[in-house]
Amino acid sequence: MNTSSKSFLDLIKYPILTEKTSRLIEQNQYSFAVDKKADKVSIKAAIEELFDVKVASVNTAHMPLKKRRVGKFIGKRAQHKRAIVTLAPENSITFFENV
Repeated sequence: MNTSSKSFLDLIKYPILTEKTSRLIEQNQYSFAVDKKADKVSIKAAIEELFDVKVASVNTAHMPLKKRRVGKFIGKRAQHKRAIVTLAPENSITFFENV
């Protein structure tokens, strides 16, 4: 994927903050929901540009399609791609500023 075709903000949708990702933050790994067609090289460039950090590695996974039921209607939950970004030891990303 060419990084000039999409802006970095379109590539990285939002950070994923759950209990598991909170434990990963202690190991300097951050999780993001990304565009389905994004590759590891463009995700690395986007994170380095947006947060001004040095990325050590990027792992990606397509989240499984899950069925949802509301009353008698059965549908499917939206699928997204997750990127787990490992930063260099001296870098970190602050999602919430300490007030």
